[in-house]
Amino acid sequence: MRLSRFFIDAPLSLGEHALPEAQAHYIGRVLRMAVGDAVQLFDGSGQEFLGQLLEVGKKTVRVSLDQALPGQPDSALQVHLGQGLSRGERMDWAIQKATELGVSEITPIVSERCEVRLKDERADKRLAHWRQVAISACEQCGRSTLPLIHPPQTLGDWLASTDADLKLVLHPVAEPLTNHAKPARLAFLIGPEGGLNASEVEQASRVGFHAARLGPRVLRTETAPVVALAVAQQLWGDF
Repeated sequence: MRLSRFFIDAPLSLGEHALPEAQAHYIGRVLRMAVGDAVQLFDGSGQEFLGQLLEVGKKTVRVSLDQALPGQPDSALQVHLGQGLSRGERMDWAIQKATELGVSEITPIVSERCEVRLKDERADKRLAHWRQVAISACEQCGRSTLPLIHPPQTLGDWLASTDADLKLVLHPVAEPLTNHAKPARLAFLIGPEGGLNASEVEQASRVGFHAARLGPRVLRTETAPVVALAVAQQLWGDF
């Protein structure tokens, strides 16, 4: 039976802990776990903690952590994904799969062809939602650290602030990824549902981005990061 694994947004250590209300509700009311059940917790620091439930109530769950373990190491390849902002499930899918594939940072990018525009309050809610998507992906895939998810930025602001050894913008007419030397830090720029226009690709190239392609077929905005990150991890990372 698979050990239940949960992210706790608070520093963990050996000993007894009362879990935050959200996790307590999920463990006690949704999963209906019981006293004595084993759990594995992580707090994003890179460590994992094994323990068992001491108390399971409607609003209170207490756990005893009796063993600390080194967590899953991150990929040596640090990747910052600039992902064109897209609608609902497509953006969730991109963030979920990028997290599973070891991305270090994700910035939603607002470009000319984006069909989504977020006001301040809605942007805060979406950012919290995307962070939860990444947390759930980490819980499932075994990652011990969370990717950093930035608030949405305009394309120009992201291009001006992004620093990496190798910067790539996906484009159907370009050279393959295999033409590039191994980087330690990689930045990927992927367009929204309508893609990046020619002037935006040119704008990226002026600040050091190289156009790169992933084969002869045009990929959807939510498929492109999955393929790009998988290829990058195979070439230069931990696959």
